[in-house]
Amino acid sequence: MSVTPQACRVTILVKALPQPSKRYGETVCCAGVTSDGHWKRLYPIRFRHLAGNSSFKRWDQVEFRHSTPSQDKREESCHVHEDSIKVVGSLPEKERSRTFDPLILPSVAEAARRGRSLALIRPIRPRFFWKRKSAAELAEEREAYAKAARQGSLLDKELETLEPSPFEFKFKFRDQEAEHTYANGDWEAHAMFYNGRRKKSEAEVLQWMDETFNVKYPAKGMAFAVGNQAKRPQVWQLLGVIRLDELTEFEKAQQRLF
Repeated sequence: MSVTPQACRVTILVKALPQPSKRYGETVCCAGVTSDGHWKRLYPIRFRHLAGNSSFKRWDQVEFRHSTPSQDKREESCHVHEDSIKVVGSLPEKERSRTFDPLILPSVAEAARRGRSLALIRPIRPRFFWKRKSAAELAEEREAYAKAARQGSLLDKELETLEPSPFEFKFKFRDQEAEHTYANGDWEAHAMFYNGRRKKSEAEVLQWMDETFNVKYPAKGMAFAVGNQAKRPQVWQLLGVIRLDELTEFEKAQQRLF
């Protein structure tokens, strides 16, 4: 790992579901894009340990220092110095499509051919669906989260054990080369379920999510942030489900002029 930290600033696009980690306890895969269009994968982020001006959400502009990872050789990956994270602003809604539509690639395969480990694509005919987890699957996840919550130094704040979602949320879709079925690893989708359950029945929340992801998002404009695994780079995952307007041909032409 590089001993000289580098400074970086990104707009956050990805905040994936927390995962238990043997080394760090509980981590979240986060990713953003620099002002000149380069992806950065932020790891390890112990997101629930962050507080105040360090805790961020999608579209926030975040500054941080990072070193070169010792094991993760993916070009976009950064070993983030967690205490350096600082939210410095948020990308206005009117600038989002103009900023990120030019980064859209036609397919997961094209991202792989370009040597990328993170990419934005426009899904074709996406279909959001869910499957209820078994009691054994939920028990296993609960234990993993409980173990992760207990792990940490005496200086770390004690974390409440995360409750896994009772459903596995997925998307079936096509890109311009192939058909895919990916589990939805976006933390916001799972938070949407739990926030909805505070006011609605389970059936009502699932109906709301169905309407959001199968009707509203596709009609207005939807992008998927996808990424591959460090140890199995041929395996790609859905990390972020993003409401992102599509630029018109006129808007794209205007953008090319500048």
